[in-house]
Amino acid sequence: MSADPGAVDLLLPAARELRVSTTPPRSGRPGVPARAGLFLAGVLVLVASVAAGTRIGSAEVGWSDLGRVLGARLGLAVEPLPPLLDSLVWDLRLPRVLMAALVGASLAVCGTVLQAVTRNALADPYLLGVSSGASAGAVAVAVLPLSGPAAGTLGITGGALVGALLSFGLLLALLHRTGLDSGRIVLTGVVVGQLFTALTSLVLMASADADTTRALTHWLLGSMAPARWDAVVVCAIVTPLGLVVARLCANALDGLAFGADTAASLGIGVRRTRMLLLVVTAVLTSVAVATVGAIGFVGLIVPHGVRLLAGPLHRVLLPHAALAGAVFLVWTDALARVAFAPREIPVGVITALLGVPLFLLVLRRRGEL
Repeated sequence: MSADPGAVDLLLPAARELRVSTTPPRSGRPGVPARAGLFLAGVLVLVASVAAGTRIGSAEVGWSDLGRVLGARLGLAVEPLPPLLDSLVWDLRLPRVLMAALVGASLAVCGTVLQAVTRNALADPYLLGVSSGASAGAVAVAVLPLSGPAAGTLGITGGALVGALLSFGLLLALLHRTGLDSGRIVLTGVVVGQLFTALTSLVLMASADADTTRALTHWLLGSMAPARWDAVVVCAIVTPLGLVVARLCANALDGLAFGADTAASLGIGVRRTRMLLLVVTAVLTSVAVATVGAIGFVGLIVPHGVRLLAGPLHRVLLPHAALAGAVFLVWTDALARVAFAPREIPVGVITALLGVPLFLLVLRRRGEL
């Protein structure tokens, strides 16, 4: 089987790791406690980031105020805050920060899975057109008169899921004859993404009034402002389930990173596993997009950074990528809130500004730039 040069960044580290893993285990192997310590540190950083992110904004919220809000909600004997400040923290800030953490984790896991399934170091939901498809589905449900009362959180999420599956199905159909070649995947994904972006614009221009168009355009750039507790609950259910399914397929992802033939020789049901993982990424992406819009490059930036620290094996990489994605998007959203205060900019703008240079760096490492 010929090696795909586009997957070199994924295959060479994994090959070294897999070769090491075939040797007899040694007591006190240094990599295991180091990775456990790294994961614990990630959890602590995430908790601290959520707490700090809840305080950041145009209105100042102190640590004691945050503690009093949480204490009052937990039924502890603390003095409650004034209703306005309590609502600011509990109804606006906290669900927004938690949503950023959940969406960041989802997109990072999606990018990690797609990079292994497609054997392409540049794969993520945004570049492959999945986010654009989900956006088109969500906007169609929110705007078209046929949607009616279905245009709630679950209705928009369902529309986003249909759009994501349609876009990925179209991508696979276009690649049916050529196969999952690393270069063609990204190029075809860009074409599919542009198609669904055009469809989204068509729906907005044809069916929405000026105010709705303005609001949805801002939302499509990616914003945590609409996050509320009902959407957080949906994400809090879907994101861990998606991570669990991906983690159960970790060995299959290691095999798929070397190609379908290698994975099949290891006893992996390639077609079934690949379709399962693609559906999981579509579901995670659609839930994220339905809530906060299309946020690009998180699935590209985070997995590459985490591989340098945690290694290429997916049983280790996936949970660490989820933590890193959560922390990354919490702080990116905080930056979007305060960079041009009191004006807030969409978080998708910040992730694009950070992601484009890394995208060019990865292209240069692959010798394509």
